[in-house]
Amino acid sequence: MDFGFGRADEDFRADAREWLSGHLIGAYAELAGAGGPGSEHLGAGVRRDWERELGSGGWIGLGWECAEGAYGNRVGSLTQQVVWAEEYARVRAPGRVGHIGENLLAPTLIAAGDEAQRRRFLPAIARGEELWCQGYSEPEAGSDLAGLRTVAVRDGGGYRVSGQKIWTSLAGEADWCFVLARTDPGERRHRGLSFLLVPMDQPGRIEVRPIRQMSGTAEFNEVFFDGALAPHVVGGEGAGWRVAMGLLARERGVSTLVQQIGFAAELAAVLAAAVRGGAVRDPVLREQLVRQWAELQVMRWNALRTLGAAGDAGAPSVAKLLWGGWHQRLGELAMRVRGAAAALGPVDWSARAPYELDALQRLFLFTRADTLYGGSDEIQRNIIAERVLGLPRLER
Repeated sequence: MDFGFGRADEDFRADAREWLSGHLIGAYAELAGAGGPGSEHLGAGVRRDWERELGSGGWIGLGWECAEGAYGNRVGSLTQQVVWAEEYARVRAPGRVGHIGENLLAPTLIAAGDEAQRRRFLPAIARGEELWCQGYSEPEAGSDLAGLRTVAVRDGGGYRVSGQKIWTSLAGEADWCFVLARTDPGERRHRGLSFLLVPMDQPGRIEVRPIRQMSGTAEFNEVFFDGALAPHVVGGEGAGWRVAMGLLARERGVSTLVQQIGFAAELAAVLAAAVRGGAVRDPVLREQLVRQWAELQVMRWNALRTLGAAGDAGAPSVAKLLWGGWHQRLGELAMRVRGAAAALGPVDWSARAPYELDALQRLFLFTRADTLYGGSDEIQRNIIAERVLGLPRLER
């Protein structure tokens, strides 16, 4: 299989490199490598400005399936999207605050929304001006999303939403939230759900509470809706499950390759720590480091192989199983190569906490959740078993 790039792709790469070198300066450059999983609390304001910078350069919406410039975006081929993702990760540009709107909501509106919704929301996303968060999981409906309890009742031309969502990334920064809620109380499970668009600026109607994690940071939030107005429904009332599942199918694509480039940088940091501390001389640890490198190459080839595959229902679940376990093992290796010193940190007696975690300690703690969030390993195996292998459905 040829994983090479053509002349047009390399020209596109040159354009991307030139733009990034000319714009990733000042405060943006100071946030190099920051803002990804485990450090999403860093520089939120600067990263929001960076989102507008990307929008002014036309770099938001490359993967949207629409005419060139239809909503203020440029359109790139699949390989050009990969090139942009690689170059972005190569220079360690700040973690995106607009990725939920660009990569989840926008493709969903293109596929299932009406033209009025596309005209209202896509240009603002392409300019980097409006940020989005996702309102799916609930305290009693995480992996079992069909068991959600958030309800929405008609109010004029829109809906009033009441309920609670949890594990909501970027809820404190987002302007809008797409929410899966029950609009038909007479239906059960996945029937009677609707996909609603809710503005977050509704004082007294929406409350966001950060969830403090054991790493000391708060990437996730609880969101409480108390009669919040939702003026838009995507795909029609009752079509929420179909729209939501279509969105999840788009969640892993080119972004998987970006993620893997970040993984490579983390692996390099772990390897450097092993060399510095002499742990690389341990044959067992050395073999584990080599295995991590080899598995990362396999994940990349698998992602490239499946990137353009249509109708591969199991590809996203296979990818999640691969990277979740791999990243968790990397976090464990990050501690193992440092030995007892991994439990220590620089003491700041003036701080409220006994010490600040370093990057590898945050990596270890954050990766404890890798096999749970985004769909647990058990859920991914059920999807593969039922939808790909055709095995009997699990009794629930």
